Amino acid sequence: MLRFRNLFGNKKCNIIGMIHVGALPGTPRYEGSLRQLLDNACKEAEIYRDCNVEGVILENMHDVPYIQPKNMGPEITAHMTRICSEVRKILPEKIHCGVQVLASGNKEALSIAQAAGLQFVRAEGFVFGHVADEGYTDASAGTLLRYRTNIKAEEILIFTDIKKKHSSHAITSDVSLQETAKAAEFFLSDGVIITGSSTGDPADVQQLSDVKKCTELPILIGSGVTANNVKEYLKADGVIVGTHFKVNERWQNNVDPNKVLKFMDVINKLRNNEQ
Repeated sequence: MLRFRNLFGNKKCNIIGMIHVGALPGTPRYEGSLRQLLDNACKEAEIYRDCNVEGVILENMHDVPYIQPKNMGPEITAHMTRICSEVRKILPEKIHCGVQVLASGNKEALSIAQAAGLQFVRAEGFVFGHVADEGYTDASAGTLLRYRTNIKAEEILIFTDIKKKHSSHAITSDVSLQETAKAAEFFLSDGVIITGSSTGDPADVQQLSDVKKCTELPILIGSGVTANNVKEYLKADGVIVGTHFKVNERWQNNVDPNKVLKFMDVINKLRNNEQ
């Protein structure tokens, strides 16, 4: 928790806006213009900057179908580094920036974060294995934290999904969400992320309460947060908002500045009422 507080401070429910980077070179939906990808990502970063969110995270969600790191080419890391670097230049120091590389490209995300001057990554498959859309995802805590040490990137925080969305957890059905959170803490996660079952699906509020009782780690909500339900997640240390900030609330669309402004107005009023 101290590492999280040193980065984000003591503000309630930090808001982290999502930038879904367009399909990258080498993926089926790439449209042939790196300049357009850069412009779109930077425009959305400017919206988040002007709306005073606490954080921004970039993700290559348009790179469907996703592949595992063993099949991932260097072009993904290279282009995400370029885009993240440009976004980091736009954001003031007070807005912290992170990256996630799908699917389970956790080492790649760490190297991007270090090269681009980012402050955190979102990692899949940190503790316990599961079956995702792209196949079996193995636990990565041991190798990932050793990699962070080897490249001397210990200042970069690793926020880790537990019982992550778009996955089957049948093979760990006898391991509760609380036990998974405790395992993540034991394996030195910097924060755990709770989600619904799919993109845009709200996380179970009871799960937030249950996990808070069993771990001292920061807890983030990773899907389904809206202006209408954010009050239910005020006890979270942060929320990652993507779909709700988009035009027509479709993750594939561009960020709508009016939706971000409305959301930040709601959360700031809630924070003031809590004081």
